[in-house]
Amino acid sequence: MTSITNEKLAQRLMVALDYPDDASAREMIRKLEGIPCYMKVGMQLFYQAGPKFVEELKSLGYSVFLDLKMHDIPNTVKSGANSITKLGVDMFNVHAAGGSAMMSAAMQGVEEALAADSSLKRPWVIAVTQLTSTNELTMNEEIGIPGSVEDAVIRYAKLTAAAGLDGVVASPLEAEGIKSACGADFLTVTPGIRPAGSAADDQSRTKTPGQAINGGCDYIVVGRPITAAADPRAAALQILAEMEHGQA
Repeated sequence: MTSITNEKLAQRLMVALDYPDDASAREMIRKLEGIPCYMKVGMQLFYQAGPKFVEELKSLGYSVFLDLKMHDIPNTVKSGANSITKLGVDMFNVHAAGGSAMMSAAMQGVEEALAADSSLKRPWVIAVTQLTSTNELTMNEEIGIPGSVEDAVIRYAKLTAAAGLDGVVASPLEAEGIKSACGADFLTVTPGIRPAGSAADDQSRTKTPGQAINGGCDYIVVGRPITAAADPRAAALQILAEMEHGQA
């Protein structure tokens, strides 16, 4: 097993477990054993495997980002955030497009769960700005938001910060602008990461791992470049090497 020399950097890599069932996810986890990365559980896997799989990941010592992108009326999001906090995840997200009242309600749900059980750890709560598959044409003509994608992302980031959340999901292209607008401690979690020389797939706004780390991204989310690789472990280690190079 290849040793990990920079565990702190490895903890900034989030592996997207985008699988239809928990058996497939467990196989990927086995291949990545020893790499202390975050595990991201999205809708497909959570809807199949449920909370017990999140608890399993936590029992294995992984940090977990539950990526369900809640977007509903404030009271519903408040209740959802309360349940997620009780589950013990390290990070979860809502949609910034739900507005400040909805995001504030999410934080109320978190605080109420913590008040009821002092053994719980407060999760980081972040908001989705614009999906990394969204380009300016789609945003302007289909979603109906004028201006540039970066302008929209920064506006959502400011709204998120004002609502008391910890950070946002955005493409790596906007990370520096978000930090400038919301402060160095405001988290940026960035999908749309593609190793040097790899295909963009359905992502519109991408950077390499090294470019993302150099550009101020706090966490990078990587799915198919690892999970669809012939040797996922080697792919993950190569991404860590690119991250370390970007940090230098």
